[in-house]
Amino acid sequence: MPTLTVKGMSCNHCKQAVTQALEALPGVSDVNVDLEKGEATWKESQPLDIAEVKKAINKLGFEA
Repeated sequence: MPTLTVKGMSCNHCKQAVTQALEALPGVSDVNVDLEKGEATWKESQPLDIAEVKKAINKLGFEA
């Protein structure tokens, strides 16, 4: 399960936004965003380009 550090999340709204952004990526499922740790994990049915994952999160205003 890939894990990515996400900086800048401060509330449940932030957590939900990151979750939705990751779930929108093709082949991504079982997204878990841990607000306290500042981490996001997910399952992939196909290999993802980590740059695309980071881009989806960074577009929200967070730092991945």
